[in-house]
Amino acid sequence: MNFDKMKYGQKYFPDVDVRDLYRCVSCGNCRSVCPVFEVGGWESTNTRGRILIARNLYEGAEFEEEIFDSINTCTTCGICAKTCPAGANPPALVEGIRKGLVDMGKMTETQKRISETVDEFGNTLKSEEKRNSWLTSDIQVPKKADVVYFVGCLDSYRYKETALKTYKILNKLGVGLLEDETCCGSPLLRIGFSAEKQTDHNRKQFIRSGTKTVVVGCAGCYNTLKSNFPELEILSVSDFLSKNIEKLKSAGLKKLDITVSFHDPCHYGRDNSIFESPRKIILEICTLKEMKNTKEKSKCCGGGGGVRTGYNDLSIEIAKRRWEDLPKGVNALVTTCPLCVRNMRDSNSNPEIQVLDIIDLIESALE
Repeated sequence: MNFDKMKYGQKYFPDVDVRDLYRCVSCGNCRSVCPVFEVGGWESTNTRGRILIARNLYEGAEFEEEIFDSINTCTTCGICAKTCPAGANPPALVEGIRKGLVDMGKMTETQKRISETVDEFGNTLKSEEKRNSWLTSDIQVPKKADVVYFVGCLDSYRYKETALKTYKILNKLGVGLLEDETCCGSPLLRIGFSAEKQTDHNRKQFIRSGTKTVVVGCAGCYNTLKSNFPELEILSVSDFLSKNIEKLKSAGLKKLDITVSFHDPCHYGRDNSIFESPRKIILEICTLKEMKNTKEKSKCCGGGGGVRTGYNDLSIEIAKRRWEDLPKGVNALVTTCPLCVRNMRDSNSNPEIQVLDIIDLIESALE
């Protein structure tokens, strides 16, 4: 190993764990699971190819624009990390390479636009609306609360009905809201930017509200908040509600005569092993038929890692492949992340199958 090359990498790619660069033995195991490679078929669009490119960059190879189509098409779904016999963590490696390139000023117009949008608007959708504009006047929000609901960008602006349905349930369980929530920073971190501004802003909000526990309805937000706020208890909506399932049953939760399947979001599932709580809730409401690939082996919806915005056609094609795992005889596909909801809905070719957030299911069972 050339020490001068290592010094170059440590200077320009300080967030890359050099061990991940050299753990890869090019066995090709990742080729059988990578959702991007399944669609594209090019060596540069699977984990092994990305690691070879990342290694060359780390050792000082000249940057070429074509590298973006390798490094930036990774959804960071993590299935390669779970199946790597050498124990490499390719998603962390990819994010470290992206950050190094961004710090050098090397980024796509899409990356630049996402960064500028989040910094200017505090969300990924260029919305100038108030974050809690979905909130109705009949709901009394406690000014101080040990437990608060972190809504996230997509539910705050694109899926307002989901935010409202969620908070109507959480509010009855004493959960509050942040006065001035902003983007968690996940969209920035995934594509190579810093999210210190967003993290600092939300930290002040948590302190102001007296927060001890944060309930999150988005897998990306969950992953980011858990990493950035170790002093707080971070729970997914399904975790929180499964712990309060008896209260939901007392509120009139009933059985529905439907059969659903469940899609595990990557950041909830593979990253944080949140598998049982959504299934516990579903089984209290209806029949569950598992998808072909589930839990740790669940396939990505294609929406993460900036791929939905930067490579929309690829993202939707990955989602279409995920539909192939759906079992027959189900009425709906349920998931627990708004980005998965979006991608699965946008790729759905069967109007008879609904794509539901788990909150939609719970609300139907409470009516």
